[in-house]
Amino acid sequence: MSKIPVTAVFDIGKTNKKFFLFDENLKEVFNTYTRLDAIPDEDGFPSEPVLPLREWMLKTFKEALSSPDFDIKKLNFSGHGASFVQTDDAGEPVTPLYDYLKPYPEDLLDRFYSENGGKAAFCQQTSSPPLGMLNSGLQLYFLKHAKPELFKNVKHCLHLPQYLSLIFTGELVSDYTSIGCHTGLWDFKRMDYHEWVKREGIEPLLPPILPGNTLLKTKSELGSIPCGIGVHDSSGALLPYLKRQNESFALLSTGTWAISINPFNKTALTESELFKDCLQFLSISGQPIKISRLFIGEEHKVQIEEMYAHWKLPLGTYKKLKFDESLYQKVSKNNKKRIGFHYLKPADYGLEKAESTDWSSFSEFTEAYYTFLHELTDIQVASTQLVLKEAPVSRLFVDGGFNANFIFLEMLRKKLPDLEIIPSDFPNGSALGAAMLVNMDAQD
Repeated sequence: MSKIPVTAVFDIGKTNKKFFLFDENLKEVFNTYTRLDAIPDEDGFPSEPVLPLREWMLKTFKEALSSPDFDIKKLNFSGHGASFVQTDDAGEPVTPLYDYLKPYPEDLLDRFYSENGGKAAFCQQTSSPPLGMLNSGLQLYFLKHAKPELFKNVKHCLHLPQYLSLIFTGELVSDYTSIGCHTGLWDFKRMDYHEWVKREGIEPLLPPILPGNTLLKTKSELGSIPCGIGVHDSSGALLPYLKRQNESFALLSTGTWAISINPFNKTALTESELFKDCLQFLSISGQPIKISRLFIGEEHKVQIEEMYAHWKLPLGTYKKLKFDESLYQKVSKNNKKRIGFHYLKPADYGLEKAESTDWSSFSEFTEAYYTFLHELTDIQVASTQLVLKEAPVSRLFVDGGFNANFIFLEMLRKKLPDLEIIPSDFPNGSALGAAMLVNMDAQD
């Protein structure tokens, strides 16, 4: 029996580390995943376990190479953004992969902005809301000035997707999709690295930028297989839609973050939009794309844990709920806000919120959950509208974790009546996008 020719993709999220095989029609034929425990960095803050990740990836790939069922023809990677791996000359990590939730020293942040024309001007130039460690370029400034003993050993700085490619190819590269994801590295007006990157001596540490569909080769011991340079996961998730849709659309890619992406919106960012977490990404060819972000996955996780604890309910209870029109009407007519959010800031969008949540004020779990989702989707709609303004579309695709939440989807439909809300056909969109990248024809 002949082997099935496949494209292999590692899709490395913050929580799940996945491995996929896609056949020649880019249909998934195999997947496996793992979760890895965080490792404390030198300050005791959890960090990405880079070396255990590398070990798992190499082991998983070698097993797939020796499979009697599959013949790996190409390999690529997608990975979460706001992540830098600093290496020595040999490509070995010399620092932790700092977590983007790690607090950034306020005095250092103030100094950085004062050296670069002030916070508002800098954020506008780089299309990067002020996000501390989430501005991954500022991690390099932090390293240079707060950790000079570590920094002196750094020879190369790679975003996570390109580090994953380095593991398999031994080649050091950069790509636009990682550089353009709220890093504070890129001057969107000059379409080049920002002046601070040059002034601080960071630019020589950044490998050359290659187009997103570049093919390298894996090391000989890994089969000398054509191999991509990796893609930022949100940019990867957009590719299947761009390839298959003839009309304009927007994408709401959900998970830990909900990313609203309008690839047809080329308008410049305003200062007001930036401070509502609206920004621009770079496409695989280096073109700007307008997006907005909301931390809804983590918000949902924390709130649902509180509800389960209050009502003593088993995990997964909310997944059994159906959309109830009468209950939606009831909670939507209540003008008093009842949910105290942990991460989201309704005031940024001109919305109110409760100072805290009194779960005992709800008659039962379902009413509480509907109320939470009602107030959550109000914020989500305001965030998504930021990318639809001045570049309206008729359809909004929803992929990722929330595409299976029928109550969430139905509330979006109620609140965005002019849009066709379509749950995604691409549940593993970022991995599929990475597979498409290495199978693009030259004209793509």
